[in-house]
Amino acid sequence: MSDAIRRMKDLPSTHLLGTGTAMCAGCGGLITLHEIYDVLGTKTVFVNAAGCMTLLAVYPFTPFRGSWLYTAMASAPAGAQGVRDALDILIKKGRLAPEEDLTAVALTGDGAAYGMGLSATSAAIDRNLDFLYLCYDNEGYGNTGQQYSPATPHAAQTATSRGSRGYPGYKKDLFTIWAAHRPAYVATVIGAEPLDLAKKIEKAKALKGPRLILALAPCPPGWEFDPQDSIEIGRLAVKTGVWPLKEYVDGKVVHTHVPHPRLPVEKYLEKQGRFRHLFEPTRNEALLKEIQTAVDQYWAEIEHG
Repeated sequence: MSDAIRRMKDLPSTHLLGTGTAMCAGCGGLITLHEIYDVLGTKTVFVNAAGCMTLLAVYPFTPFRGSWLYTAMASAPAGAQGVRDALDILIKKGRLAPEEDLTAVALTGDGAAYGMGLSATSAAIDRNLDFLYLCYDNEGYGNTGQQYSPATPHAAQTATSRGSRGYPGYKKDLFTIWAAHRPAYVATVIGAEPLDLAKKIEKAKALKGPRLILALAPCPPGWEFDPQDSIEIGRLAVKTGVWPLKEYVDGKVVHTHVPHPRLPVEKYLEKQGRFRHLFEPTRNEALLKEIQTAVDQYWAEIEHG
């Protein structure tokens, strides 16, 4: 076990990331970013696509102890390419010592990762770009009022899907889309499970090539829950099987945690206002069963091959 993982239980969340942030209380994305940054350290360049996390910066300051670069929502992989190319040129010319090399990190929300930036991301993977892609997935366009995104789960109510059945679409499977490109590494994480997260960041840090860290990011204002419940909701996402913790490496998908016994999915849903319509004024048994069945089918395929 690495020193970084041993420190996870003891480190304050401000160890590497500054305290002068303007984020929502209980932000699951910020919790995850703190934990990831504690492992990655300051030898990083965060190429931050437009979204919630760009609120971290108030020009000319950012809370990052390392480097930070702002880019448009669809352009983070292209920005990471420019950073990586520049670093490689500086090293080749002897203007930057190899031990001073930096890790290029694309930091985006689900709007960019699943939607607007997916084409640029696919091209970056095809070029075998050596970068780490970190997506904080709050399942909607959180910075502009929680409109639905390609990551919004079925039946969730958003600012643009307010009907009695919620969002009619289904969450895109970004993990599988990335894995289909045969990158160096893909992993799902959540801030509520810090040791699983730290081990995966350590593994990703040691690899070269395209690497995705896909983090579920409970969002108090967007999902409508008390900020103090953010960790509990994250743990319920794992315990109910809604958010599988897994990784793709060497051409294989391995689940790093199999919840057993799994809690009913409604234990997770009932904590969030975006699913209140499934319980009030009357229970929508059909939709609840549909959501539970989808989760059950996923785990049946995993457990029975």
